Amino acid sequence: MTDAIQPMPVEALFAHPSSGPWRRAWRILKRDRATLLAGFVLVFIILSSLAAPLYAAYVAGSDPFRSSLSARVMIDGKRVKVMQASTEGLGLGVTPIGPTWGPQYLLGADTQGRDVAARLLYGGRNSLLIAASATVICLTLAALIGISAGFFGGWVDKILSRILDILWAFPVYLLAISLSIVLISNGIVIGPIEIGSDSLLLPIFIIGIIYVPYVARPLRGRVLSLRESEFVLAARGLGIPAWRILLNDILPNVATMLIVFVPLMMGLNIITESSLSFLSIGVQAPDASWGTIIQDGQTLLYTRPIVSLAPGIAIVLTVLSLNVLGDSLRDALDPRTKLA
Repeated sequence: MTDAIQPMPVEALFAHPSSGPWRRAWRILKRDRATLLAGFVLVFIILSSLAAPLYAAYVAGSDPFRSSLSARVMIDGKRVKVMQASTEGLGLGVTPIGPTWGPQYLLGADTQGRDVAARLLYGGRNSLLIAASATVICLTLAALIGISAGFFGGWVDKILSRILDILWAFPVYLLAISLSIVLISNGIVIGPIEIGSDSLLLPIFIIGIIYVPYVARPLRGRVLSLRESEFVLAARGLGIPAWRILLNDILPNVATMLIVFVPLMMGLNIITESSLSFLSIGVQAPDASWGTIIQDGQTLLYTRPIVSLAPGIAIVLTVLSLNVLGDSLRDALDPRTKLA
């Protein structure tokens, strides 16, 4: 007589539960050293920028937005002028103090005697704020346009696609420069709401608009393919309302694409903002950004190159970290990626 078949323990049924896409993506990301390093660098830059007021008040001990041409700093027990007599050529004019590698003027001063390190942190706050806000605006508009055009089709698709084509026809930086010149010169007045030329809302709005076609088009293509998929056709055959199909079937399938776009667009927006600010049509004085600090150090490239190099290095590290995170997210959320 054969032994009776023993029932499988309940624990064995759930020994290897199927993981969802988000848990699976997290498991892949946390095993990637390059991704972890990029995340650490990005978090360090963000936290350092957020601590700009504390650094300026308690470490640098100076106002990074006020000229300090007659200021002095203590170095090796001696009080030294921040703006020192020039040793180049005929010895005319003054040269800002170089890096002291101490609490005050860690990275030296600019042409106005302002602490470069403190301005670098404040500039990072504005650059990251503008990039993040522009990314939210861009992805929100792109999602509305791309999903509507792809899902509803017909005249909705034709109108929205033609609008995207118009924006697509302009070179990105030419469109950004044109909008910046017009809006910074005149500002924006909408009824009782007035946005001045020195407001950070202007570069946020400009950068958020110019990249909408580059995100909306791939979203539209993705929705077009989803609209003809079997589960969407089945939902329509069952008489499910269109809004429920959008919420339950379309949005979850394009959410991963939007998430992948977040770090990539942030990196692109940082570069765009820095370029516009370098050309004096982005962040306006007295505010600072990494682009304006590079412009401030343009005349000091041969004597105090650190003024331009410091924000340049910050831009490179931030954009590189965001690109690494974006590539890693894309690979982790791709269902074709094989688990190790």
